[in-house]
Amino acid sequence: MIEFGHLTHVGLRRELNEDTYYGDSELGLWLVADGMGGHEYGEVASALAREAIVREVRRGAPLEQAIRTADEDIIRASQKRGDALPMGTTVVAARIAGRRFEVAWVGDSRVYLWRDGKLAQLSQDHSYVQELIGRGAISVEQARSHPHRNVVTQALGVTDPQQLNVETMSGDLDAGMQLLLCSDGLTEEVDDARIARALANTDCSAQECVDELVAAALDGGGSDNITVVLVRQG
Repeated sequence: MIEFGHLTHVGLRRELNEDTYYGDSELGLWLVADGMGGHEYGEVASALAREAIVREVRRGAPLEQAIRTADEDIIRASQKRGDALPMGTTVVAARIAGRRFEVAWVGDSRVYLWRDGKLAQLSQDHSYVQELIGRGAISVEQARSHPHRNVVTQALGVTDPQQLNVETMSGDLDAGMQLLLCSDGLTEEVDDARIARALANTDCSAQECVDELVAAALDGGGSDNITVVLVRQG
């Protein structure tokens, strides 16, 4: 039995919410997309990504292929509009079938797995600071306050389709495990230890847990749009 909670919030410093999300237990699909703030029509790009991925998964396409089709749709829409700057979005998506899950992502929206009382980040950010961390140039802690921490190196609609890196991972999702999908509006303000504390509280429903995390991000400053989707395996 799948239980999930979901919430998006514009945050405290933005006028427009460019995030979007989707959740459907019957289809077994959940996703979060974060429209690129530096480009026009980020909210259009994230909505196009959602629509394309849902459509393709319904047709039976694998998750990676659905995301690549979404990329093509966004590029096509951008070309039609003739914009000087392409519109773009990150995406993180999860599919669950029985006791198996698959996740896929592009950009710095994240997916975490809660298992056996521990929180693990499954995705690895496609970002400038993640590359610096990988080279040992900065620490994870330094990355949190780095001036270029919001610069992504991969995004739908922006990255050359030939260079697009849709990363995937799969595994078992046993009873009591949780998958957390979120935009960087959460992780910008709330560290992993605080996320872990929220997920550890199984007295709360999935929705109450999501509400708590969004509230924590707002308390932390709410510098960006915040979107959180939490999926629990019963």
